[in-house]
Amino acid sequence: MMMSHKANMAMVFVQIVYAGMPLLSKVAISQGTNHFVFVFYRQAFAFLALSPFAFFLESSKSSPLSFVLLFKIFMISLCGLTPSLNLFYVAINNTTATFAAATTNAIPSITFILALLFRLETVTLKKSHGVAKVFGSIVGMLGALVFAFVKGPSLINHYKSKTISNDDVPSTKDSVKGSFTMLAANTCWCLWIVLQSKVMKEYPAKLRLVTLQCAFSCIQTAVWAVTVNRSPSVWKIEFGLPLLSMAYCGIMVTGFTYWLQVWAIEKKGPVYTALYTPLALIITCIISSFLFKETLYLGSIGGALLLVSGLYLGLWGKTKDEKIQRYGEKQSQQEIKEEVIIV
Repeated sequence: MMMSHKANMAMVFVQIVYAGMPLLSKVAISQGTNHFVFVFYRQAFAFLALSPFAFFLESSKSSPLSFVLLFKIFMISLCGLTPSLNLFYVAINNTTATFAAATTNAIPSITFILALLFRLETVTLKKSHGVAKVFGSIVGMLGALVFAFVKGPSLINHYKSKTISNDDVPSTKDSVKGSFTMLAANTCWCLWIVLQSKVMKEYPAKLRLVTLQCAFSCIQTAVWAVTVNRSPSVWKIEFGLPLLSMAYCGIMVTGFTYWLQVWAIEKKGPVYTALYTPLALIITCIISSFLFKETLYLGSIGGALLLVSGLYLGLWGKTKDEKIQRYGEKQSQQEIKEEVIIV
C-alpha cells in the first residue's frame, strides 16, 4: 500500500513538471531557438545534473557494463529517446502548447499495445479489471480527442496576448503536419518506456541508466543537428527564457522525472506509468489559459472529465490485475488459467 502511494505521488509530480515543458518549449522555439540544438542543450543539462548522483549514489548497484549491454542502451536511446524528443520539438513548432499536450494522451493506448506485443502486459478479457484496462485507455483517448477538437461555449475568453502574436498561430496545414509528427514522437516515446523494462533487468542502476541514455541522446542529437543545419550561429545560447527553458527541460524533465519514471516502471510496469499522462494536459490547459490567454471551452472541460475517468478506470484495472498476479500462487493452476489470459 505504501509503495502504491509513493508511485501515485511520483507520477502526479512527474505530470506537473511535464506540464511546464510544452509551455516553456513553445516560447523558446517561437523566439528562434533551433529545435535540434534545444534538444542537445537539454540533454547536456540533464547529463551534467545527473552525473554526480549517478556516480556517488549507485556505486554499489552498478552492474558490469559489457559492450553488448552498452550497445543495447545506445540503441534504446537511438530508437526511442532521441527521435521522440527531436520530433516533439519539430511538432511543437507547428502546434499550440495545449494541443501538443493533448496529443500526448495517445501514449497510454500506444504503450498498452506495445507492452502486449513485447509480452510485458497481460489483459483479462473475461474479468472486469481486464475490461477496465482496455476501456480506460479508450475513454482516455476519447477524452483527448474531445479536448482537442470539441469547442462549445467559451468559459474563459481573453483578449489576445502580446506574448503570442498572430504569426505564432499555426495554419491548418501546419497543424496537420504537427499532429502526425507528434504522433510519431509519442510512438517513439512509448517504445522507450516499454524497452526500459527489458534493460533494467540487466542493469538495475536506474540513475546510471538514465545518465547513460542522456549522454548517448546528447551525442546523437548533435550529429542530427549538424547534419540538418551546419551554420555555427544556431548553437549560440540566448540568455533569458530560452536558457531557462533548456535548463528546466534538461534538469527537471529529462533528469529528475526520467529517473522517477524509470523507478515507477520497475515497480509498477510501463502501462501504469503511461496512464498518468492525461494529467499534464489538464494542468497545461489551466496554465495556458491564464499565462498565454488561450480560450477555455466547455468541450475542454468535458474532455478533461473523460480523461480523468479513463485514468481511474485504467488504474483500477491495473491494481486489480496486480493483486491477481501477486496472490495467484495460492490458487490452483486451473484457476489461474481461467482468470488470467495472456495475450
